[in-house]
Amino acid sequence: MTPAGQLRSLAREHVAVAALTIPRLLRHRVWRDANPHEGAGLGVVLVPGFGASDLSLTFTTTWLRDRGYVPTGAGTGFTVGCTSELVDRVEQRLVEHAEATGGPVVLLGQSRGGGLARVAATRRPDLVSGLVMMGSPVLDPMGAHPQVLLAARALAQLSRVGVPGLMDPECLAGDCFEDNVQAAAAPLPPELPAVSIYSRSDGIVPWQLCQDPSAECVEVHSTHTGMALDPDVYQILRPRLAEWAAQRYDLRATG
Repeated sequence: MTPAGQLRSLAREHVAVAALTIPRLLRHRVWRDANPHEGAGLGVVLVPGFGASDLSLTFTTTWLRDRGYVPTGAGTGFTVGCTSELVDRVEQRLVEHAEATGGPVVLLGQSRGGGLARVAATRRPDLVSGLVMMGSPVLDPMGAHPQVLLAARALAQLSRVGVPGLMDPECLAGDCFEDNVQAAAAPLPPELPAVSIYSRSDGIVPWQLCQDPSAECVEVHSTHTGMALDPDVYQILRPRLAEWAAQRYDLRATG
């Protein structure tokens, strides 16, 4: 299957999962009960997964906004480019959003986006109030489903022949790859709270690769692409995000 075919296959899976999962989410109390003051204006930068765009996290954006958070996309496009360049974009958006919202913000990433968010957090922990990774293979970025890796390698070959904006071959092997793997595995500062959400039903990323030793690892029973639509995920997020928002509010009140 061609790279485009692989991405279309993932898109079809996402559509099928969404058709089954969205009604359950919209009926669930975790969606319907919205306190507009809960987020206290805490900023959240959302980083989509490989082959996905900010639209893939539309429901997460809506859920956050309805609860008083200030969400924004990371500006990574379809997240298929060079890892180092994508992390640079996430870091830049992190700086911009922290300035716009008046303090440290939450980084929330799905799949590859969680790994990018983690590296950005290690670069600028002073700007991060919390980190959320959903189905992110932080222990081995190359441990995803073989079809996804095949698509990534094909994109790298297209980059080699001059197609811009794609994953560079150095992202899969060589110095750039090694640097990013080490950065992704670097310990997070102990004062930076992090959550890694994983599922044994994940057909894309082996759940064991999401066991970040620097994070609180929490299990759900979701598909890979369906995590951002799973009410169980939001039940996990809600108290943790609210705690981070309350801590930020307390700091403002005493500052």
